[in-house]
Amino acid sequence: MWHTFTVLREIAEYPNSFGPLGQADERIETDHFTLCMGAGWGWNTVQRQCFSASQVDEVLAEVRTLLRERGRSRTQWEIGSSAQPPELVELLLARGLVHDRDPFAVALVLDGEPPARPPGLVARRVETFDEYAAASEVQWTAFEMPADEVAESRALLPERWRDTVNIMHAVWLDGVIVAAGTSASTSHGLLLYGGATLPHARGRGAYRALLRARWEEAVVRGTPALITQGGSMSRPILERAGFRRVGHVHMLLDVFGE
Repeated sequence: MWHTFTVLREIAEYPNSFGPLGQADERIETDHFTLCMGAGWGWNTVQRQCFSASQVDEVLAEVRTLLRERGRSRTQWEIGSSAQPPELVELLLARGLVHDRDPFAVALVLDGEPPARPPGLVARRVETFDEYAAASEVQWTAFEMPADEVAESRALLPERWRDTVNIMHAVWLDGVIVAAGTSASTSHGLLLYGGATLPHARGRGAYRALLRARWEEAVVRGTPALITQGGSMSRPILERAGFRRVGHVHMLLDVFGE
């Protein structure tokens, strides 16, 4: 096979550890974890955990110190099925971390052609800043992002459009963007983030059209695979489209203040 199971599982469990970095992004890799940080202060995630149970307090303090030094006071922990120690979720919950809004996801891979694009929908890569902004609004609305994070993201949009290393695809219904998704190109395939459809447009095939457009992008780039995580909303449709499970991820949130 093109990829081994172990490689696919690690990429699907920890996609931010493998994707390209933008100018405002930072990724810190240690022997015990990878800390990924995006523009602004609101998006951070700890991935690829590998240490002993006796080192939990030490690692937690190290992560918090790194974030505080950068003016950040919270982070997500994405704990995959390959994480060490195996009981890391329970150990972190005992130390005050909490389950995130969508606390569990399945690591998924598609390495075969997905269903065709439904008729009546246009799906393609966004080409202008206005399209990028409209597609971003769809994601924020669909995911019910908090108002403070939306305001910060809007302020950063021109910079992100100019500097992004990611790809945005959108789906149009009657000339209006109703679905959007971000992806990142790697030598292993296309990493999928933030695929979402507005509530009023669900059930009409927009998400399937979005997947097809991203698959075609991956094929053109010579890396015919889509790699992602499926939460409670997206997992069923992803599996119906042919994605297979290769692992799972627990999402915890650490809000630690000053």
